[in-house]
Amino acid sequence: MRIHPLPLLLLLACNNSKPVEPAKATEPAKTVEPAATEPASVQAAKPADAGAAEPEMKLAVGTPAPDFSLRGSDGKTHTLAEIRGKQAVVLAWFPKAFTGGCTAECKSLKEGGDEIRKYDAAYFAVSTDTPEDNKKFAEQLSADFPILADPTGETAKAFGVLGADGKHARRWTFYIDKDGTVRDVDREVKPATAAPDVAQHLEKLGVAKRSPT
Repeated sequence: MRIHPLPLLLLLACNNSKPVEPAKATEPAKTVEPAATEPASVQAAKPADAGAAEPEMKLAVGTPAPDFSLRGSDGKTHTLAEIRGKQAVVLAWFPKAFTGGCTAECKSLKEGGDEIRKYDAAYFAVSTDTPEDNKKFAEQLSADFPILADPTGETAKAFGVLGADGKHARRWTFYIDKDGTVRDVDREVKPATAAPDVAQHLEKLGVAKRSPT
């Protein structure tokens, strides 16, 4: 009986064939998540210029102080022009009336006023609050010195103290001599010891003491 070699040939052909590699698994397509957006209420609560403030222009020591004309809690309008040539001036800028740190600072200025008044200097606290708010603030503290109001922020901008939000001043105190020149700027004010610190600065700057009455 004759045996046909066909099955053997087929087997050899199968053995000599290259193994078929399994198809590579394809990765699922990556989905791009949309950028997270804050609720409209949160966006509306943020100042429009937060994080995009104008470059800060610091008022250098030795330069003339910008003139100012600001309404005080005593109902009077106070200007640098009317004081220049007569007394040194202390301008204690603070961020916001009725807040903790600002209350502590103005309270210290009131309680330690006798030490400051030993020197021939006019001293004011000043903020970007309205005259009405600062009047109420002064009455609450029984302040015996004027708290000036700069609601437009123009004077704060001229002094370089306007904060990044464009609304509130930084807690800086300026020391201006009798000629209207900036003699020192304290950018590390400690609210609780504001009054003795002011007196110490006036002494260090050589501001004349008042004649005993």
